[in-house]
Amino acid sequence: MSEDPFVTHRGLLFTVAYEMLGSAADAEDVLQESWLRWADVDRGQVRDPRAYLVRIVTRQALNHLRTVSRRREDYVGEWLPEPLLTSPDVADDVELADNVSIAMLTVLETLLPTERAVFVLREVFDVPYDEIAEAVDKTPAAVRQIAHRAKDHVAARRPRVNVDRTEQAEVVAKFVAAVNSGDVQALMDVLAPDVVSVADGGGLVRGAARRPIVGAEKMARYLVGGLAKLDQPFVASAIWVNGQPGVRAEVAGELVGAVSVVVEDGRISRIFSIANPHKLAWLDEESALTR
Repeated sequence: MSEDPFVTHRGLLFTVAYEMLGSAADAEDVLQESWLRWADVDRGQVRDPRAYLVRIVTRQALNHLRTVSRRREDYVGEWLPEPLLTSPDVADDVELADNVSIAMLTVLETLLPTERAVFVLREVFDVPYDEIAEAVDKTPAAVRQIAHRAKDHVAARRPRVNVDRTEQAEVVAKFVAAVNSGDVQALMDVLAPDVVSVADGGGLVRGAARRPIVGAEKMARYLVGGLAKLDQPFVASAIWVNGQPGVRAEVAGELVGAVSVVVEDGRISRIFSIANPHKLAWLDEESALTR
């Protein structure tokens, strides 16, 4: 007996939902809802199960996105995507790794729900315009316009950097060593002068800045000063976060945060720190992201 198409394509469907929502928990909810709808479908009438399932997931994710976007308006402090522990293999697909990075997902948050769905399906998964049109209940001509508008919007905001994974891993390793040693100068050496740091504590984490911190010296002193106040041992370690070299932070052996960075010219230009405990559930087991 052949495997159910939903099971076969589950990795792809999760990735589509996660790209649209920026939340693994919400993506799992969408997959559950999509599975229930798929269970009621007459399979004999489905010519292309993969395309059909992507359409179901897109519609469910759009419904979810409209609901959570209202919830995010009331969020305390900065809202960042839910980080995923990924295998180094995800980075082999450079385009996918770039598109699921925390930096890119943060840019996608600035799109309207339909724009985000169209962008993700077209630019990340190369879905034909007519199939996208069916998924978002628009005409193919309208979808082309939305895709063009969304692509321009994202291009104006996404980090314009081409850093190979080896260089990024080396920079992250220097950052980890500097953080663990509490060396302000070593931190300033690895941070770009105009580095921007954004933290997401969800209003639940003491010490998580509610507004972006700008500048290497300010960021280095803020970080080292905060760690000095801890009365238990802090350890940073390098992991793969959303297809990119990132950082896992622990206090007394307990996970307290994840960090994703953007590297430019050998230094860190952007820092995304997720400390909201409700967003850390996906950092102990690798998530399968695929196209």
